[in-house]
Amino acid sequence: MPNLRACLLTVLVVIASVSSLPVFAASQAVDLTSSSIGYAAIAVFVVAYLIVMLEEKLHLRKSKPVLVAAGIIWGMIGFYYAQNGMSDQTHEAFRHNLLEFAELMLFLLVAMTYINALEERGAFDALRVWMTQKGFSYRALFWITGFLAFFISPIADNLTTALLMCAVVMKVAQGDKSFINLSCINIVIAANAGGAFSPFGDITTLMVWQAGKVDFLEFFALFIPSVVNYVIPALFMSFWIKNQKPHGEIEALTLQRGARRVLGLFLLTVTTAVLGHTLLHLPPVMGMMMGLGYLQFFGYYLKVTHHRTVERVKRATQELDEEERLERLGSVVPFDVFAKVSRAEWDTLLFFYGIVMCVGGLGFMGYLSLMSEALYGDWDATYANVFLGVVSALIDNIPVMFAVLSMDPAMSHGQWLLITLTAGVGGSLLSIGSAAGVALMGQARGYYTFFGHLKWTPVIALGYGASILCHLWLNQSLF
Repeated sequence: MPNLRACLLTVLVVIASVSSLPVFAASQAVDLTSSSIGYAAIAVFVVAYLIVMLEEKLHLRKSKPVLVAAGIIWGMIGFYYAQNGMSDQTHEAFRHNLLEFAELMLFLLVAMTYINALEERGAFDALRVWMTQKGFSYRALFWITGFLAFFISPIADNLTTALLMCAVVMKVAQGDKSFINLSCINIVIAANAGGAFSPFGDITTLMVWQAGKVDFLEFFALFIPSVVNYVIPALFMSFWIKNQKPHGEIEALTLQRGARRVLGLFLLTVTTAVLGHTLLHLPPVMGMMMGLGYLQFFGYYLKVTHHRTVERVKRATQELDEEERLERLGSVVPFDVFAKVSRAEWDTLLFFYGIVMCVGGLGFMGYLSLMSEALYGDWDATYANVFLGVVSALIDNIPVMFAVLSMDPAMSHGQWLLITLTAGVGGSLLSIGSAAGVALMGQARGYYTFFGHLKWTPVIALGYGASILCHLWLNQSLF
């Protein structure tokens, strides 16, 4: 398995050795694909990505190796061009890649800040407690967590959604290894499938939207194929779920002040980003950053009204016992928006930077035209897009999508939707194929494992194939 993975990784490195470069840079850049510098750059990227894949074993954050690799690759490019008196080209190419990253990073930073704010206000815990208190059976819990993961991930992203639903399962299952493993597989598939039909569901869909390849409403053409991708494997797995009630611990929880309004502001922020991009043709990041301002003003409102609210709660709870009074008062806590920004997944954002700059440098060397011809010249676009979806189960789907966007092959809307679908749900084939799967292996360590997921890969592959056929049939007018 390690040798096979290494071989496939090497293939993908070449495929992924691209990024969004300006047209003039691509046309004037020197072809270094057959040079010692080009080979050395690929070797650096391979080593860095192998270290990333061993993150759990080495306990080394994934951003570190790709940050160093990006510096080395661009350093080699800069050295070569400086020696030949062409430094201006590398300067402009690097700045363009950095701008592409900055737009995506700021967008993700705002989304992460809102998710952290909702978590701190107790919104996700309230959902978990509600499900625990309802006393659902194992089978009902399996389907409920799956469908919630499917419908929450288009808004809250697939990683956050998977972690939330896994926390519910771990709480109510109380060590039932078989159920937790099946539920985690179900959650990963659902979260990835749900994220595929929304620009906010995954980084890859966000990239496709920001690149202008697919409009916001056009993503919803993938809704039924995404449902098929989730339901088919879930249906098979549900037959192995015991139809009995768990004995999870019941707990009480009070939402902190402003939780519902933060959710409303998040939805308003998403609306602002969508309308700004659709009607004004401005980058979505403009609307998201404006939405961060909404949250900052609301945080200021909570701060200046905090003392008055505490006094009002004290007067209203004089008749209650001490424990309930403290609980009500505990829900009135100050809000600091910058504390939520600091809790963003900086390792993920820096990893994203490293990937963008690594593949941008390799693309600047000339691998873009080489692999574009190999994939979309010699192959039919449908086969190429299905193949890349399978590859994304072995390697992160971010470089895969960067490769396709950078190649910018002449594809119909239907084909752009197809690669969006396959890159989004292909990661469900293996536990290491998506951020959601990797995160759940850590959260449910010992219960949800690589081989536990691998056992169900044939059924997941059935859903993968069915969703592709469903898209080809339902959306044939787009091809």
